[in-house]
Amino acid sequence: VQLQASGGGLVQAGGSLRLSCAASGRTFSDYAMGWFRQAPGKEREFVSAVSRSGGTKYVDAVKGRFTISRGNARNTVYLQMNSLKPEDTAIYYCAASYQVTEVPLTGPSMYNYWGQGTLVTVSS
Repeated sequence: VQLQASGGGLVQAGGSLRLSCAASGRTFSDYAMGWFRQAPGKEREFVSAVSRSGGTKYVDAVKGRFTISRGNARNTVYLQMNSLKPEDTAIYYCAASYQVTEVPLTGPSMYNYWGQGTLVTVSS
């Protein structure tokens, strides 16, 4: 499967962005999806995940501010990011996993495919 992430940009603190990740190549509903981010000088970290059945999970730092959703009809997963903070600045990556599980997956090693990343910059 190929993943194409988009929607990043420059936003002021308190603002919002919606990231999209379009998938192609196989049946989208068969995949668990996730979002990760990597800030300069830091390791890639888990942000949010949605299982094949729609179950979701978030890292504590974004709970209440970010919402992940999947549009199976459009083969797309979204990450709505509200109340953005400067510490949210990072390259955001979407990922897909064909593991047969209904649990949202949080580990990068659990994912089989990765998008190219989209840069989110939050100014103070």
